[in-house]
Amino acid sequence: MAAALLANALYSTGFVLEKRALGALPPVSVRQPLRLLRLVLGSPLWIGGSLSLAAGFAAQLAVYRTLPIAAAQAVFVSGLVLLVLLSARLLGEETTGRERYALGAVLAALLMVVLSLDEGSDTVSRDAPYALVLTVCLPSLALGVWLYRSAERRARHRHRLPTTGVEYGVAVGLLYGVSSLAIKGVSSRLGVGGIGDTVAAVVRSPYPYLLLFTGAFGLVMSQAALQRCRASLIVPVCTTVTCLFTAVLGTLSFGESLPDDPLRLALRLSGTVLAVGVLLSMPKHDAPPSAPQRPTPAKELTPP
Repeated sequence: MAAALLANALYSTGFVLEKRALGALPPVSVRQPLRLLRLVLGSPLWIGGSLSLAAGFAAQLAVYRTLPIAAAQAVFVSGLVLLVLLSARLLGEETTGRERYALGAVLAALLMVVLSLDEGSDTVSRDAPYALVLTVCLPSLALGVWLYRSAERRARHRHRLPTTGVEYGVAVGLLYGVSSLAIKGVSSRLGVGGIGDTVAAVVRSPYPYLLLFTGAFGLVMSQAALQRCRASLIVPVCTTVTCLFTAVLGTLSFGESLPDDPLRLALRLSGTVLAVGVLLSMPKHDAPPSAPQRPTPAKELTPP
């Protein structure tokens, strides 16, 4: 739990620092990945944010070795509160009433998942069939890239309202969901023997290659989306998709059984359905800025 809370703090801080750094950079695009990398690597603030995210990744490895997948995702979602607070304080981002209700519903879904956990019956799996992992991950990666490209095409329409980032968040969340499963797989290979045996076990698995793909594409896609959209909305959407993907498909892939108790099972399934429903109902576009009202000209006074 301590490692999970630390990962939350590191991830939230890293995203906010990167968003602040991107605000001072020229516009970036996924169609120019080398230029994007050159710009962000030249920003000390962005590098600080990326180091914070890397430290969160290390903490996440420790979490997956001690908590079931569903329990870990439930704790990770709680970091949304800290992210929204940091975004408001450091980035000056304000959420609408509808978005605040949506975030409250996500936290309610988190509470339902947490209440469904049972330390005595929940197990931490250490392995998954490679064929099953690839069957889950490869279509998800293709779907994430397709959704992102579709959002890019729609965003280029001149008269389209500015996007809130929900579509970008879902696309990047799918990639990070695959990355989360890969982190779980790498963590299951740690400690299998000596250093040589551990490295060989990791290299023979598909997990480092999934991490390489999601790391490269996720970096470019997330930075371009983060520059255009509010961190206080796109990151919660991305985090929710990642956690749902990992909790549902990761639990099935790694063979971590669902609760046997009907009440706990109902809580876990209801929390998942509630979070998905919130994502579907969130606004897809920001309201256009209101035009400033012109002052009414004063009437001229004519002499009698």
